[in-house]
Amino acid sequence: MDKLSAEQRHANMAAIRSKDTKPEMIVRRGLWKRGFRYRLNHKRLPGHPDLVLRKYRTCIFVNGCFWHGHNVMSDVRCQKENVIESSECCKIPKTNRAFWVNKIRRNKERDKEEQRKLAAMGWHCITVWECELKPSKREETLESIAFTLNHIWLQDRRCKMTDARTEMYPQFEEESVKAAEEEIWNR
Repeated sequence: MDKLSAEQRHANMAAIRSKDTKPEMIVRRGLWKRGFRYRLNHKRLPGHPDLVLRKYRTCIFVNGCFWHGHNVMSDVRCQKENVIESSECCKIPKTNRAFWVNKIRRNKERDKEEQRKLAAMGWHCITVWECELKPSKREETLESIAFTLNHIWLQDRRCKMTDARTEMYPQFEEESVKAAEEEIWNR
């Protein structure tokens, strides 16, 4: 039984924003403080990612656990029987349950499709969940994002270096170039 009237519940749900949420602001401030520069809600990319880092060809989605169904279909039984169970951070309401289950399922499917499109365009996707930004886990999560972004940047540069070397020296096979690079990186 809902403790609020239908009008009060409607007003509460309508007040929930899709941009500039508290979890998104935490990620933005943390990345800015670590020297990463980004653009917000890029209109030309599928899904309008919350943060776009062009230098890293990376999109960051900051998802609310409830709205995007964090860990609700992780159980094998749930996937086979196509049902959704509540998780620690995503409690599905008991009233109007069918509506919420369908809504969360559609959101999860849409998120997967958007990330597939971005990957096909050559973009990396990082999803940050609201529960990962609680004060006890916040710094660890932000450091993990920074590490991932730096890893992506290095990996992309390494690929470009390999391509440039094979263009400059076509007589060398790609395997010998990779072996030489590994030797350089292992020093």
